[in-house]
Amino acid sequence: MLKIWGRMSSINVKKVVWTAQELGLDFQRTEAGGLFGVVKTPEYMQMNPNSLVPVIEDDDYALWESNVIVRYLCARHSFGPMYPADLRERFDAERWMDWQQTTLNPVSRPGFWQLVRTPPEQRNAAVIAESNAAVEALMFTLDMHLAQRSFMVGERFTMADIPLACEVHRWFGLPQQRQSRPHVERWYESLRARQASKGVLDLVLS
Repeated sequence: MLKIWGRMSSINVKKVVWTAQELGLDFQRTEAGGLFGVVKTPEYMQMNPNSLVPVIEDDDYALWESNVIVRYLCARHSFGPMYPADLRERFDAERWMDWQQTTLNPVSRPGFWQLVRTPPEQRNAAVIAESNAAVEALMFTLDMHLAQRSFMVGERFTMADIPLACEVHRWFGLPQQRQSRPHVERWYESLRARQASKGVLDLVLS
């Protein structure tokens, strides 16, 4: 049975749990990280020396880095449908997954931390404003991309949709106003309707 280590309040754990549910895998999730601790123990650090979540154990194979885990599970269990067989289609998915991790997430994280995990009296309005402005510009890019297609890579659901939707879930859940992005909103609602996203995209931010 697949083992997943990590708390569901982590955007990166959400990606992995949704992927496992999408693939219909039997898995056991163990709380780790944040208030649950665990990640600094010698046993955990042997699996992931970075002391971060998530980590998976697939038989005797341990793997960390959330988007890599998504790729691995899709390649192993859904080569073709979720992990595109066509090379150009696959790397189209890859680049959007990297964009989520290296471009969108770093600028969205400060606003999330300020608005969700920082007491109101300690929040920095300038940090929030800077984060929001950067994310709005990237949401415009995402909206234009989705204006031409149903999913991140054309007309079918692939591994690329999972990290981006988890990021959008966090953005949409922030207690603030945001600009309307009709194509992102249409795409996101279609993913929320998927049975496998239950328990992931319907979670309240924490």
